[in-house]
Amino acid sequence: MRVECYAASRAKDGGAANEDAFWISRAGRHGDGRVAALCDGAGNALQCAGRAVKLFGEMVTSGTLDVVRFPAWTSWLTSLDASMAGGAQTTFVGVAALDDRIVGAYAGDSRAYLVNEHGCRILTEEPCPRIGSGQAEPRPIHERVARRDVILLMSDGAWTPLPPPAIQRIVMGLTTRHLSDVPPALLDAAGAKGRIDDMTVVAMRIVSTGTPASSG
Repeated sequence: MRVECYAASRAKDGGAANEDAFWISRAGRHGDGRVAALCDGAGNALQCAGRAVKLFGEMVTSGTLDVVRFPAWTSWLTSLDASMAGGAQTTFVGVAALDDRIVGAYAGDSRAYLVNEHGCRILTEEPCPRIGSGQAEPRPIHERVARRDVILLMSDGAWTPLPPPAIQRIVMGLTTRHLSDVPPALLDAAGAKGRIDDMTVVAMRIVSTGTPASSG
């Protein structure tokens, strides 16, 4: 599978620091942007969200986290929740693009969407306790995807002002543009009346599905 993946993040109006954090695979075993994660922290949030995505990136890059299997996501997130319990909390939403599907997990109210010409569908329908609450119950993301599908990861500062039809309209209106234009366009729309919260968008577009044929 070939994908493109880009992100953009902006702090809330008057904010001293951005409490969101994201990670996209750019090196190691999945170094082609096929794995991405977003965290939205609360409390000592910058440190909390940043720590979570840093640890996630290290696990993916080293091959320690088997992103093909949802139970591996669950085990890691549950362990992270326990280790952070009693301190700052963070949401987590992450996906890996594999052949003709995406696999991932989420905790908290950050969202994943699937966007194409048919609509914009939320893949994370039911919010659940955040990482660090000591009560996190990570829930699965598992979805078939096709060429030109766009998967979005969005913190609540980005998705709250934008209903799914508006998200689809913006994304589909940029199909002839570079994918890197999509995250800032969504942030522009979400913050048009002011940014009351930090906001982050990660956009992943499926370029082709299936496992590339080996050469030689």
